[in-house]
Amino acid sequence: MSKTKVAVGIAPSNLLQNDVMTLGEALVKQWKIPSAQPINLKFGSYRKQMRIIPAEKQNGIKLNPFVGEILGFSPKTKHYMHLKYTAHNTTLELGPLIGILVSREYPDTPDNPFGAITQFCMEAAEACRLQGGQVFFFTPNQLNHEVSYVQGWTYNGGSWRKHPMPLPHVIYNRLTTRKLENLPSVQKFLQNAVQHHNTAVFNEKFLNKTEVFSALSSNRSVNRYLPESKPLKSLATLKNMSSKYNTLFIKPVTGSMGRGIIRISHDQQTSYHAQHATSSGSRKQQFNSLQKLYANLFSKKRSRYQVQQGLQLIEIQKRPVDFRALVQKNKLGEWSVTSVVARIAGNQHFVSNLARGGTLCKVEEAISRSNMLGRSSGYEIASRLRQAALLIAQGIEDGIEGHFGELGIDFALDRSGRIWLLEVNSKPSKNDNTPWQEGKIRPSVKKLLAYSKYLSKF
Repeated sequence: MSKTKVAVGIAPSNLLQNDVMTLGEALVKQWKIPSAQPINLKFGSYRKQMRIIPAEKQNGIKLNPFVGEILGFSPKTKHYMHLKYTAHNTTLELGPLIGILVSREYPDTPDNPFGAITQFCMEAAEACRLQGGQVFFFTPNQLNHEVSYVQGWTYNGGSWRKHPMPLPHVIYNRLTTRKLENLPSVQKFLQNAVQHHNTAVFNEKFLNKTEVFSALSSNRSVNRYLPESKPLKSLATLKNMSSKYNTLFIKPVTGSMGRGIIRISHDQQTSYHAQHATSSGSRKQQFNSLQKLYANLFSKKRSRYQVQQGLQLIEIQKRPVDFRALVQKNKLGEWSVTSVVARIAGNQHFVSNLARGGTLCKVEEAISRSNMLGRSSGYEIASRLRQAALLIAQGIEDGIEGHFGELGIDFALDRSGRIWLLEVNSKPSKNDNTPWQEGKIRPSVKKLLAYSKYLSKF
């Protein structure tokens, strides 16, 4: 099999018929592609027999406008794709074609069709255009598992267009709710893509806190990072944990973005205090017994909770600090750390999520400004966080069924400098309030494309 990266162009409609394409003469000779007989053109699930015309002064390929439109290319934009040729079945394949499954679309605002993540989508499209690939974005609406195409959005020449696209080589699942992910139409569509079109699907499901801590607790390489954590099944569980720790954190098993977290503490007078994370800060309640606290807060709720050992996190001006590591599969299909940042909780908050008023800063800056004891440098802490993130990502892959290519891993650091795992998120946020600069691609987006190339063997 032969591979290369080429520019894709659209020829004037009167120059090429729908079943004819041009390809640089040097490449035709090098790969010994026959020009006297049709070859098979593949692009995701798209198949078409095409006749090749060698072009003497052309390095890339040119398509008829009709075929180019089907594949999502614009005559106004220069686009690069990877090309591979298999001689034994005379098949020329373009790729990778990446489909990103997002939660919702806003067709009435065509300049901003995906709301807060539109800039991420534009950045991914630009990365593909420049580095070789095609990406489209689609939602759970109008999915049909019985056909080989999907209604998707492509971004070319500064504008968005919605049109049918072939099923892709790779699907990156960015659905943000379990309700959407578990829709029968979504699950049937993904199963059909995998089974009948050999599509690779990654980040295919949400993680929950119970399965994460259960899977990692038996892993010797990572269990040192785990605070004691148990499913909250009864008052007896809460009493047992409360007898060991003055502070506990109660978290919804399927929660995210700091929603629903309750901090429980007790004083010497046996009063129990419950502090609820809210969007505006925190709400406090007091109970004179643990039994009354449990009856009031948990006995009638259907949600499942995890009770976790409270940690004395480092602070900056009495604001708790934690750390988010973004870990992604790279061009070799191996876990790599893309970034580690510190998150400082907002005023009146005890969780640091950006959605709860938290702010970001560099690890080294956070350590230098914090109340951590000892002499560990910010550089040393950052290095240890990266090592822990790689071990935990591998632990998730080894211990939990599913295909993951990207994980957001949250850590705490106590005042003695010990690293603790808080949680693992298989759908780390892509919201970014900073304006995207055309041509400037973040490392996280580059790795998304690199891993997709790896999965699709381009």
